[in-house]
Amino acid sequence: MADVTSHDRLLDEITGPTPGQMLRKRVFGHQGLLIGLAVVVLLTLVAIFAPLLAPHDPYAQSLMTRMEPPVFMGGTWEHPLGTDHLGRDYLSRLIYGARVSLLIGAVAALISGLIGTAMGVAAGYFGGKVDAVVTFLINVRLAMPVVLVALAVVAILGGSLEVVIVVLGLLLWDRFAVVMRASTMQVRRREYVAAAQVIGASTPRILLSEIMPNIANNLIVVVTLEMAHAILLEAALSFLGLGVQPPTPSWGLMVSEGKNMMLFEPWLVLIPGAVLFVLVLAINLMGDGLRDVTAPENRS
Repeated sequence: MADVTSHDRLLDEITGPTPGQMLRKRVFGHQGLLIGLAVVVLLTLVAIFAPLLAPHDPYAQSLMTRMEPPVFMGGTWEHPLGTDHLGRDYLSRLIYGARVSLLIGAVAALISGLIGTAMGVAAGYFGGKVDAVVTFLINVRLAMPVVLVALAVVAILGGSLEVVIVVLGLLLWDRFAVVMRASTMQVRRREYVAAAQVIGASTPRILLSEIMPNIANNLIVVVTLEMAHAILLEAALSFLGLGVQPPTPSWGLMVSEGKNMMLFEPWLVLIPGAVLFVLVLAINLMGDGLRDVTAPENRS
């Protein structure tokens, strides 16, 4: 038995750790990734199981219990985070608000990612006229201020969850296009891409099998950045009254509704603002961590 154990140890020393073992070591050794991932997963679970976790109906109004303070400011456990100006339970609205923020962030990042990645990869791989057209479109998009355009479009079409998602998805693709174009231009000059072209591999296969896996870490970073950006833009639009409309729970809308009482009841603004800050910070930590553990130079 001892001889078998010694043989296994010697074999491990010769062959080294497997790619899976190296990946697990990088993941569990990256504190930022673990913290960000834990917070994002926790808030995602809270959003999914909101009906089970919310102590009250987030839409139920009670003028008899309006403006009750949180427990840590002398309130009761009936409403742990207090109530708003209409007597709605703040904790319940905060829990349901996670659904709105995560849904808008994820879907808007998906829409913009599909548009920007397709344009960037096409420009970087084919070059020539394709690159010139994509570069022109990127410059046009960069010349347009996102917040002002979003405000104008939402004001014309009307504020709603669907409109906000589509508008943000169609406005946030430029960073995807810029990063994917630059990454693809670097990768297309590599030997393995040239070898695939020599053996007659089709263009879709080269793009999917040779290009995309080697620019995926850059794509992950942009996805997390734009997801956080979309969440902040939704909060800003809702704060200005042009995003998600009442009575739908939204963290930006909760800040807007509490701003008039901010000097007297600051928790109305601080609680949703703090949760929004934690979510955006966690998404950025997760994105930076995923970039670090999936970077090509860290795979060996």
